[in-house]
Amino acid sequence: MTNSTFGINPAVLRWAREAQGLGINGVALRLKRRPEEVASWERGTHAPTYPQLEQLAYRIYRRPLAVFFLPKPPEEPEIKQEFRSLPDFEIERLAPTTRYQLRKARALQISLNELNNGENPSERKIFRDLNLSTSSSIPESAAQLRSYLNITVREQASWASADEALEQWRDRVETVGIFVFKDTFRQEEISGFCIYDSEFPIIYINNSTAKTRQIFTLFHELAHLLLHKNAIATLDEDYLDLLPSSEQRIERFCNTLVAVFLVPDVDFEVRIKGVMPTNDREIAELACDYSVSREVILRKILDRRLIDDIYYKKKIETWANQAARSGSGGDYYATQASYLGNAYLRLVFSKHYQGKITLEQVADYLGVRSKSVAGLEELVLKRTPA
Repeated sequence: MTNSTFGINPAVLRWAREAQGLGINGVALRLKRRPEEVASWERGTHAPTYPQLEQLAYRIYRRPLAVFFLPKPPEEPEIKQEFRSLPDFEIERLAPTTRYQLRKARALQISLNELNNGENPSERKIFRDLNLSTSSSIPESAAQLRSYLNITVREQASWASADEALEQWRDRVETVGIFVFKDTFRQEEISGFCIYDSEFPIIYINNSTAKTRQIFTLFHELAHLLLHKNAIATLDEDYLDLLPSSEQRIERFCNTLVAVFLVPDVDFEVRIKGVMPTNDREIAELACDYSVSREVILRKILDRRLIDDIYYKKKIETWANQAARSGSGGDYYATQASYLGNAYLRLVFSKHYQGKITLEQVADYLGVRSKSVAGLEELVLKRTPA
């Protein structure tokens, strides 16, 4: 092939494609080339041109260009081994964009390690202080978690909206050693994931989902981290019965723990005493009181056998079909700040003010262009208490 790029490792080409969950036909379609041509690159009998390699690296495989000239594929954790909260067929269905989000999350963990010299800066570290197991008492664990975060049901009920509730919960979680990031996932059924680490465990939330769902995801992933487990959460939980029994226990434990934590049983019993909260209006009012989704309330109603499984699944499906999804939209700087979170932004800019990292490094850590740093800095200064 004329103008081919020499020195490319065919094994790395194949590795990058498979890591993105793509077949040769899919790559060929995106490049508008024949599948046989793409296959020949991976066999080493031909090589892509430099423009084709740039397309492969930056647009399709989302990898640095230099990686394709390495002598062998770099070592990366296998997604199937890292995330056991989904059955294999669901892992295989992960979109290339979702796989890219997982790599971004690991890159953020590396950045946190570099910026903090390998030591989590939080005075209190919830992932060390609260160690749960699936045999732990759920009511006691929920009470411990609420006490540790120091938020009463009364304070929770005082928040004016789900947006405020999400901001308050996220801020409280970030003050105890967990960095929380967000992004808009193209694979909409993925609500988020978490990656455990002994110093910098992180939570990653799909910003496309409703704010109440984001709150549930935040604590569902936190529960996994307190079990020292990685996890990927989806909106559809029908796959739970297909997991090994040990993983089923973990998922059901986390789901129940979050429901009891966000809507404490004692308080809930008082609120529903003498009524039958089974119509949409009553469920919506209870959900609003706790700043949670209607699904959380309906699950608690199901647990009390006020409805049956058929009614529960039908309602959940109806609400899912009705749900309006909010895109990122809005102001660019506000969106990026929301994605990265106050804790991470303050960390990066504090290192810059201390003269430890350059402006270019700030942009690199934030994943933005240098010209965008000033706008994010302005937001951070506005949000930082005097």
